[in-house]
Formats: sequence, structure tokens, C-alpha cells
Amino acid sequence: MPEGDTLFRTAAGLRPYLVGRDVTAAHAQGPGALPQVHRVVGKRIDAVEAHGKNLLIKFDGGLELRTHLRMQGSWHRYRPGERWRRPPARARLILEVPGSVAVCFDAPVVELFEQRTEALHGSLSKLGPDLLAPEFDAAEALRRLRAPERSELEIAVALLDQRAMAGAGNVYKNEVLWIERVSPFTRVAELDDATLERLIARSRALLLANVDPRRGPERVTTSGDRGAPGALYVYGRQGRPCRRCRTLIRVVRQGIDLPRSTYWCPTCQPGEGQP
Repeated sequence: MPEGDTLFRTAAGLRPYLVGRDVTAAHAQGPGALPQVHRVVGKRIDAVEAHGKNLLIKFDGGLELRTHLRMQGSWHRYRPGERWRRPPARARLILEVPGSVAVCFDAPVVELFEQRTEALHGSLSKLGPDLLAPEFDAAEALRRLRAPERSELEIAVALLDQRAMAGAGNVYKNEVLWIERVSPFTRVAELDDATLERLIARSRALLLANVDPRRGPERVTTSGDRGAPGALYVYGRQGRPCRRCRTLIRVVRQGIDLPRSTYWCPTCQPGEGQP
């Protein structure tokens, strides 16, 4: 699933070609296609923003488009007449402006609504502080992690809850916990504030490093660590030696509603409740 840094880069890539231009054509197709997408034709695009794992396109007059890419979705930008890199049948949303065509492929969530209702939106209104926002509120992220409904969650599950803080996905969850030597299976209630604050700060630092325009497209968490060849410390390295202690990295599916792969070192990240 694209994480917050991917959406941030996507918004940054689309912005120069869309913002300030009028939509000349719009088309939506596929399951739940937007019959009202024609309402954006003739509207000027005022902003292209990322909020957590959501990409938001805002138009003059108050309309707003939201896409959530989930596992397979992506945004592409083409010149008029340029051949698309994916089959047209997979396009969920097409926006044409002078000089450019923006195409959203395979996104399961595409919706149009009034910007003034964003505060009441079923998903957007519940998102926690955005880890990539300039005004990121770490204290609010800590408060949300400490909320009673998360106290019995395992920390690896809690870090993926976008209602606590928005933007971190499964890769960052694994990397952050390994770097900070925290067991993925420790309950939130068992962690002190200092540890949660370290996890929040590390999550933000890793995401910010990966949206640096000087950085290539590959996601990297080992930057500057000469003793850790490769892009990632622990994610995807099951059965290989831990980069710190040489214990074999393990992997298990964790979570109930949407189980995700958790990679960890039993030696560097000890704790009760390990499989």
C-alpha cells in the first residue's frame, strides 16, 4: 500500500502540471464511478495535496476530489496523445488540462464532495496529525496513541492506525520499531511516554527523509549507515541475519481487521507475546 511519502511525492509531481489550470475534460469509470465528475469541467485546480494516504485535488468553487490508492492504485501524468503505461480499462479517473492528462489507475476510492464538508467527512475528519505536515502536532499524536481504545493494541498495530497519526504504513512500522528496539507485540499501555515519543519522532524523520527531492525513488531507511548495505533494515528480510546482532529475522501476520506482515528481531526487540 502506498504510504504517506509516496502520496506526498505524487502530489508534488502532479502539482506543477495541474495547479492553476482549468479542467477541459473529466471522466470516471469502473466500480462506483462518479456520475457527477463532469462538475469539475471548467473549474480551475487550486491545490493538489497529500493528507496521510489520501490525495486531494481542490477546485475553485469549492469542489474537492479524494482518491485513496490502497494496494494497487497510482497516479500518472501524460502529455496529450502520449501512450499510457497501463491499460485504459484500469483508469478510474481522468482529468485533462491544457498540456497534461492526469490519470488515476486502479484506485478503489474516488469521490467528489464539497470542501466545506471535509470536517464532517467519514474518513478525513478522523485522521490523526499528518506526519509530513509542516505543522505536525506530536503532542496530539501521543494523545491519540494514548486513547483508551488503543491501550490494549499491540504497538505495531497502533502505529498503522491512521486515526492516531496519518502517513506511516507497514514498511515504516517495521523499520521504526527495529531502529528503536521495541517489540512489535508490546501493548501500547505497557510503553512509557518517552518510548512513544521516540516512535513518533522516528516515524516523522524517516518519512521526511524519503520525500527529500534530492532522494531517488527508492524508499531508504538505512541512509548514512555504512554497516547496513541495502535500503531497509528489517522489512522483507525474513530468514536473514539481523543487521545488529545476526539473529535471524522473523516474520508473522499481525492484526485482526487487516493483518499485515511484521518483521522483527527476537533478540534486539524482546518482549512478551512474541509468536
